[in-house]
Amino acid sequence: YVVGGPGGLVRAYTAATQAAVAAAQEAGQIVEMTSVVPVDVHGHPQYEQVLRLAQDSGAKVSDTDYADAVTLHLVFKAGEQELFCAKMRELMAGREEIEVGAPEFAEF
Repeated sequence: YVVGGPGGLVRAYTAATQAAVAAAQEAGQIVEMTSVVPVDVHGHPQYEQVLRLAQDSGAKVSDTDYADAVTLHLVFKAGEQELFCAKMRELMAGREEIEVGAPEFAEF
């Protein structure tokens, strides 16, 4: 015997599911999977400016290599890298070294 009938049961399951999803999000147990594009920016003298531009363009920094020259390894949601690359060409006046990888399905 279910109090409130099928509609009440549906509402109860919906509320329980929403609470479980919210708790998992707060605990960092839910990740977004989407089509992403890796972008590497090599050897630029304006590291802080490029980093800010990348973050303002929606990038996540996956890694940074500090060798003879700094290389930023960025990840964009597919399509969002295009605006960043255009802004980099403008900023670096054609001297940028940007390597855009193939799209892949991954966590963002």
